[in-house]
Amino acid sequence: MGLWGTGAMAADDVTLQLKWVTQAQFAGYYVALDKGFYEEEDLNVTIKPGGPDIAPTQVLAGGGADVTVDWMPAALAAREKGLPMVNIAQPFKSSGMMLTCRKDAGVTSVEDFPGKTLGVWFFGNEFPFLSWMSQLGLSTDGGEGGVTVLKQGFNVDPLLQNQAACVSTMTYNEYWQVIDAGLTPEDLQVFKYEDQGVATLEDGLYVLEENLNDPTFEDKMVRFVRASMKGWKYAEENPDEAADIVLENDASGAQTEKHQQRMMREVAKLTAGSNGALDEADYDRTVKSLLSGGSDPVISKEPEGAWTHVITDKALN
Repeated sequence: MGLWGTGAMAADDVTLQLKWVTQAQFAGYYVALDKGFYEEEDLNVTIKPGGPDIAPTQVLAGGGADVTVDWMPAALAAREKGLPMVNIAQPFKSSGMMLTCRKDAGVTSVEDFPGKTLGVWFFGNEFPFLSWMSQLGLSTDGGEGGVTVLKQGFNVDPLLQNQAACVSTMTYNEYWQVIDAGLTPEDLQVFKYEDQGVATLEDGLYVLEENLNDPTFEDKMVRFVRASMKGWKYAEENPDEAADIVLENDASGAQTEKHQQRMMREVAKLTAGSNGALDEADYDRTVKSLLSGGSDPVISKEPEGAWTHVITDKALN
């Protein structure tokens, strides 16, 4: 019995901090948990939802999680400020970020931006937007010939209430909130960051650099990434089932089946083409976009050591 008791407790604990609340954006991790993929790797994984008051970088810095889901602009900005975050895997291949505008507010092309009020998310999500405006040569201080930035909450109210000509949306979430509120795709002009050449890498997995020096931690992350990517590929192939698993894990009860199923189908387009390993060309494009922020770039110099293939090489081969 003593031996059995020891074996039963052998699973290694891993805590994952999500970037946002429980939703299909993170389906791969919930699927891996539900389907026993983590258990198969001898892992006991705790998934901590995020929210408007939770900064993944701070949770990681404070030791509240072993690994976190974050966007690369926020991670690289944090790294330059002294928090050595390292990307160990990149489940999202494409960016889902968009600026969604009302045509009746006079926006049908980027040439229409000057003089307009644009809704922007902050808490690290503003970096791609500021980089894009800089590349367009538009000031963001509300001055003549530039744009006025409205600090947008995590909803689309400013667009619906005509407080802004455009708001930040994700292909898999807020865009559909606009549609559900009664506007039609024909009413809207959408600018995908991917199409504008300013897309930056979104949901990646990050750990603290110092932890990678510990072989035990590295081994845990290899198993964690392998099981997580198995979860992601299952979610891509079984979107409705994945959405149901997410709903079962939504303690808030705020999500609906229709919205999560739609979200999962859109998220599957962003994870498609990724086996979990970071594509260096995607990384280089992200860095280039962040460095081109004019007088106030997101990062001031080329990062060093901000990513590693060590984990995915072992996890996927």
